[in-house]
Amino acid sequence: MHTLITIGRSFGSGGGHIGHAIAQKLGIPFYDNELISKVAEESGYSKNLFADKEEKHSLFSVSSFFASGRLGYFDNGYVNDNVLFGIQSEVIRKIADKGDALIIGRCADYILRERKCLNVFIDAPEEFRIKQLMKSEGLSEEEAEKLMRRKDRTRETYYNYYTFGSWGQAAGYHLCVDSSVLGIEGTADLIIDFGRKAGLIKL
Repeated sequence: MHTLITIGRSFGSGGGHIGHAIAQKLGIPFYDNELISKVAEESGYSKNLFADKEEKHSLFSVSSFFASGRLGYFDNGYVNDNVLFGIQSEVIRKIADKGDALIIGRCADYILRERKCLNVFIDAPEEFRIKQLMKSEGLSEEEAEKLMRRKDRTRETYYNYYTFGSWGQAAGYHLCVDSSVLGIEGTADLIIDFGRKAGLIKL
């Protein structure tokens, strides 16, 4: 059985860093926006297919993404939301087929719902996330709060639209964690321990 871990996260909670720490501790591949794009390129799509497009709705020109002959995906020279999500789903399933993997965001928990995965959501209090964003992005408190709310709203809308679920709601995940309590490394260790006890991490 492959070890497959999906991580959803609120913006500023450190979910990406925690996912990377988990992948390093387990010695498994880590897939974020950049690496999913790389797999897409290997599958015959442009490397820019998902770059800067995570969890957003829009209409994209085929010329921006088209790398090899896959015209069946396109209509009138444009890629719409549903087509892009279909390609994304194909790429994520391809990643899961290859072996162990930790995948950040992109509705991976929903796309891999028929497989045995550990599905985690990482959150933190707003005050904590705002402070983290002020530090990491060099923003004022007001700017950090606006960015946090905009990103969270975008992720929630995207996730709920494609999964018919509720982004960040505990019932949709095996584990929801407040990253402000144990920090990056401690939260990573907690998730690994939970996954092993749940029989979803065999490493």
